[in-house]
Amino acid sequence: MILEGRFDDALAVARQQVENGAQVVDINMDEAMLDSQAAMVRFLHLVGSEPDICRVPLMLDSSKWEVIEAGLKCIQGKGIVNSISMKEGEAKFLEQARLAKRYGAAVIVMAFDEQGQADTYERKIGICRRAYEVLLADGFPAEDIIFDPNIFAIATGIPEHDNYAVDFINALAWIKANLPHARTSGGVSNVSFSFRGNDAMREAIHTVFLYHAVKAGLTMGIVNAGQLGVYDDLAPELRDKVEDVVLNRRVGAGDTLIELATRVKGQAREQVVDLAWREWPVDKRLEHAMVKGITEFVVADTEECRAALFADGKPPLSVIEGPLMQGMNVVGDLFGAGKMFLPQVVKSARVMKQAVAHLIPYIEAESSAPAAPRRAASWSPR
Repeated sequence: MILEGRFDDALAVARQQVENGAQVVDINMDEAMLDSQAAMVRFLHLVGSEPDICRVPLMLDSSKWEVIEAGLKCIQGKGIVNSISMKEGEAKFLEQARLAKRYGAAVIVMAFDEQGQADTYERKIGICRRAYEVLLADGFPAEDIIFDPNIFAIATGIPEHDNYAVDFINALAWIKANLPHARTSGGVSNVSFSFRGNDAMREAIHTVFLYHAVKAGLTMGIVNAGQLGVYDDLAPELRDKVEDVVLNRRVGAGDTLIELATRVKGQAREQVVDLAWREWPVDKRLEHAMVKGITEFVVADTEECRAALFADGKPPLSVIEGPLMQGMNVVGDLFGAGKMFLPQVVKSARVMKQAVAHLIPYIEAESSAPAAPRRAASWSPR
């Protein structure tokens, strides 16, 4: 879109990400056929006039420092630099960190030093420890450091790559335990790169990977906020095979997953419309809609539930206090267990909002209706 000059369409993509629950928008204009600096500045000026987008922090993402710095001069509030590293030595690393601090930005610190990117657990934690100590010694605030210990592709067919996800997850736990106040991040799509073209498999890998990474301490991840699965909703066979690869539990797990991938290709969640749940009792339908973030039937189901409860003499408010809250409790339990992520909870909240909006007129009508007259109690002395 940017290459074709369709900046308004690109803004719509950013807006969609925020609507789907993104808490930060990552902006990268690196492209060989593009004046990256000019494109970054122009896009950020447009974002600045879009309240629906600029209400979340912006992450300026480029391999060219001049592009990042040009962007830092344009954004409102506190931004995030993605990224700096020690690949050119400590002097250059500190120079860029000081500039980021001057502009009021946090920094993504890549696990990258003079010898290259860290690909093992030992290298990851060694570089992160060194970068942390260098930055703190220079007065950089620890809470503005976000480490990226490098997510690499798994199931590539190369045995040396089999432990990449495990090393990343273990590095997260170490950073959380040993580098106080620092956060962690990663480009999640890297882990499934071997399955590019198979969206269903990639989504399953991302869901399993995030479930374990978040438990280990991952605080940020670059993902498409609208394409996150629910851990418990994965088919058991698929989930087990993906976990074998992500956690490197079995030799040859990658080959098994590749074989399975041919069966699930094209079965991405948005491509398969299964309406069997429409036959369930209405309270279970509302719960399902909450968990899945499905708004299509929520008004009709809410009305059906209200009418059924009204027939039993119960007020409209009982729909909220009963089935709707039960559905949100399920969402809360899944979120608390790390089996759902914030963008999915945002969709659930949207379902709740529509259901409540339908009920409000009934609740207001009931509260404004005159109270039924009380019958006088009969009393007589005995």
